[in-house]
Amino acid sequence: MSSAENPRAIQRKVVVAACFGTFLEWYDFLTFASLATYFSVLFFPGDDPVAALLASLGTFGVGMIVRPLGAAFFGSLGDRHGRRTIFMATIVLMGLSTFCVGLLPSYAQVGLLAPALLLLLRILQGFSVGGEIGGAAVYLTEHAPEGKRGLYTSVLQLMGPLGMMASTLQIVALQYALSDADFKSWGWRIPFLLSALLLAISIKSRLNLYESPVFKQLREKNALAKTPLRECFRDRHTLGRMALLFFCVSAGGSLLFFSAQVYTGVFLKTVVKLPATYASSLVTVATVALFPATLFCGWLSDRIGRRPVLLAGLIGGAVSIVPVFRGLLHYGSLPTPDTAMIVVLLLVLVVPLACITGPQTATLPELFPARTRYSAVALPHNLSAGWIGGMSPLMVTWLGVTFSDPLAGLWYPTGLLILASIIGVIFLPEVRNRALEE
Repeated sequence: MSSAENPRAIQRKVVVAACFGTFLEWYDFLTFASLATYFSVLFFPGDDPVAALLASLGTFGVGMIVRPLGAAFFGSLGDRHGRRTIFMATIVLMGLSTFCVGLLPSYAQVGLLAPALLLLLRILQGFSVGGEIGGAAVYLTEHAPEGKRGLYTSVLQLMGPLGMMASTLQIVALQYALSDADFKSWGWRIPFLLSALLLAISIKSRLNLYESPVFKQLREKNALAKTPLRECFRDRHTLGRMALLFFCVSAGGSLLFFSAQVYTGVFLKTVVKLPATYASSLVTVATVALFPATLFCGWLSDRIGRRPVLLAGLIGGAVSIVPVFRGLLHYGSLPTPDTAMIVVLLLVLVVPLACITGPQTATLPELFPARTRYSAVALPHNLSAGWIGGMSPLMVTWLGVTFSDPLAGLWYPTGLLILASIIGVIFLPEVRNRALEE
C-alpha cells in the first residue's frame, strides 16, 4: 500500500474492504434470524411450539445482549492500537463461529447439548459483532470526504439488509430446490457452511485496509488515550453524548431495523400464517427498496443536516409501526392475501428506517472527540442495539402471547420510539460540519 496512492483510490478500497466485512458479519448474524422458526423445532423441545419459538428468539437475543462486551473489548483496542487492527479478529471470530453452527447436532440427536452449543456460538457471534459495528462507522467516517460524509458512509448501512437479503434469498432458493424434509434435515446447514468461503474472501479484502488518517495523526502527536473507556466516563460531555446515542439515535435505528427487517418476516410466518417462502419474498422487496432510500437520506443529511432527517425517522417510526402491522394482519389474513397492500405496508416502514440509517453512520463519530471516539461510539451503540433493538423480537412475541393479542407487543418498539423522539427533539445537536480531528 503506497502512501502516494490517489486518495480516491484509497477511499474506494476502504469502502469495499470495510463494507464487505460488515456484509459478512450481518450475513452470518442474521442467517439465524431468518431460520428462527426452523431452529425452534431443530434445537428445542417440540412439545410446546410457542415456548420453542420464544426460546429460539431468546437465543438470538442473547447474541445481541453480549454485543456490548465485544464493543468494550475491541473498542478500547481500537482507540489504543488502531481502527484497522481489530477488523481481522472480529471477522475471523464471526466466520468461524457461524461455520460451526452448520455442524451442530440437533435436539433429537443430543438433547439439551444442542441448544447449549447453539447458545455458545451465538455468544461468540455477538461478541464479534460488538467489535465490528460502531468501529466500522468510525473507520469509514474518518476516511470520508468533507461535505459528503452522509452519502459516503450510508453505504455501510446497506450491508445489514444486504447481508440479510443474501441470506434470505439463499434460504428461499434452497426451500424451492429441496423437499421440506431435506431442508429440515440438512439443507438449513448450507448458509452457515458457506460462510467459510465468504470468510476467506473477506480476509483477503481486509488485508487491503488502510489505517484511519485521524488515528495516524493522534499517534504522531502522541495523543492516544491510554484508558479510553475511563476517559469517556470521566468526561461529562462525552458521557452525555453516549447517553444520547443509547436512548435516541442507536435505539431508534435498531428498533426500526428489527421491526421492519427482522420481525416482519417472523410475524408474517407465525401470526399471519403465510407460507415461509412467500413471506420471505415479500420482506425481500422491502429490503431492496431500502437501498436507494438509505443512500438518498444520507445525501439529504449532507444538504439539510443530520438532525432533521433523524428526527423524521424517529417520529415517523413511532406513528407507523402499529398501523402497519395491523394492516399486515388484515390483508394477509384474507382468503386470498392482498400482495400489493402487504408490499405497500412494508414499504411504509422503509421510509422512517431509511431516515435513520442514511445519516446514522456519519452521526455516530461526529458526536465524539477523536481520542476516545471508537469506545464512545461502540459501547452505547451496541448496548442500545443489543439490549433494546435485539430483544425487540422476543419482547414483541412474549407480550403478544401474554396478552393474547399479536399486536399488543408492538407497543414495545412504539413506546421506545416515542421516548427517543422526545429526547431527540430536546437534546440532539447538529453535527454535520464538525471537524473529525478535534
